[in-house]
Amino acid sequence: MKLFTIGFNKKSAEEFFSKLKAAKVKRLIDIRLSNSSQLAGFTKKDDLRYFAKAICNIDYLHQPELAPSEEIFTSFKKEKGDYRVFERQFLSLMKTRRIEKMFSPELFDGGCLLCSEETPDHCHRRLVAEYLKEHWKKLEIEHIP
Repeated sequence: MKLFTIGFNKKSAEEFFSKLKAAKVKRLIDIRLSNSSQLAGFTKKDDLRYFAKAICNIDYLHQPELAPSEEIFTSFKKEKGDYRVFERQFLSLMKTRRIEKMFSPELFDGGCLLCSEETPDHCHRRLVAEYLKEHWKKLEIEHIP
């Protein structure tokens, strides 16, 4: 099973969709808490669903259950919190939510976790992917640059 991750920040629409297509992604799994922000540009919910299907012939799902809570997000992003605290809080939240039982592994096979961060280093998409890999041993993770 292969799970991809990608961030859209600092990517043009052409670059973003070309990378998804080249990786042969089957479904885009949007794990942002809110997918309708003005900052999202071409990745606003309805536009993204359309573009993903029209350009890449891939499905689009919004799964906010895989996003940090508003409190965790605000503490880290808006109040410039410590990433290690964010990571610990978000890992605890995923464990409490039992996301490994909430979803079927097949949903993620060929799927791509989407968030805004340019790289996965300090992004919750990496944490989600690694958490699922711990529970679904056959999962392989590829971060699309």
